[in-house]
Amino acid sequence: MKLRFVGLSDQGLVRSANQDSYYIDDPGRFFIVADGMGGHAGGEEASRLATQAIRSFLEQNWSKEIEPETLLKEALMQANQSIVQGQRISPERADMGTTAVVVIFPEDQQPWCAHVGDSRLYRLRADKINQVTEDHTWVAQAVRAGILMPDQARLHPWRHVLAQCLGREDLAQIDVQPLDIRSGDALLLCSDGLTEEVGDATIESHLMVAESCAKAAEMLVEEAKANGGKDNITVVIVQVEEAPLENEIQTVPDLAHGEAPESTPEATPEEVQSTLD
Repeated sequence: MKLRFVGLSDQGLVRSANQDSYYIDDPGRFFIVADGMGGHAGGEEASRLATQAIRSFLEQNWSKEIEPETLLKEALMQANQSIVQGQRISPERADMGTTAVVVIFPEDQQPWCAHVGDSRLYRLRADKINQVTEDHTWVAQAVRAGILMPDQARLHPWRHVLAQCLGREDLAQIDVQPLDIRSGDALLLCSDGLTEEVGDATIESHLMVAESCAKAAEMLVEEAKANGGKDNITVVIVQVEEAPLENEIQTVPDLAHGEAPESTPEATPEEVQSTLD
């Protein structure tokens, strides 16, 4: 299948630093978004360590005969261990942690997703958006148990309390699932800096009307900032298109990866397109 993709990260209007990280694999094999926590330096370090560890594990093991579910679980476990080791080396960062959401496109197989925390994956199909992941938060658990209604959850004071995150020796849950993807679908990986400020209906609308992935990313970030921009905002958008004919195969431009730069929280969107077998 042919993919068109873009990533964009913004500091927002309130935070003094950007504690989000993201990575886009140049050939379009995998995509990562992480949202750090644990103070200014701790959150930045946790999301950076997680993104780096997941990327490294996937790159080193991509060609091995490992089932996608196992590959993703091991990648996130490596990220968890990397953060735990960082806590031991720097005790002042003992409370650092991060969420993570990862999508992979294995060769000749359906895509898969893994996540920990409340960074989300959405799928837009035709004119309908669907939240693929379920937040690992106390409030989300309460909604699933029927204790809270969704409208109550959106404004609940405990909505940011995570039930799971990377950076815990007792990490108990990594959700991994295959993805139903068709030509014309779009995927959105995002931190909660977007979803706290922008409702699903508005996200759906921007994804539908934007003329490109880059424009959609810009519109979503600007919408979040217009609504307050109280947190860092990170989005990665993947558009699935029909595979080209054999004599129309296109090469991938040699562009920089989509990791949010440390010195400049606001990354410039770079839209690339890739052909995957």
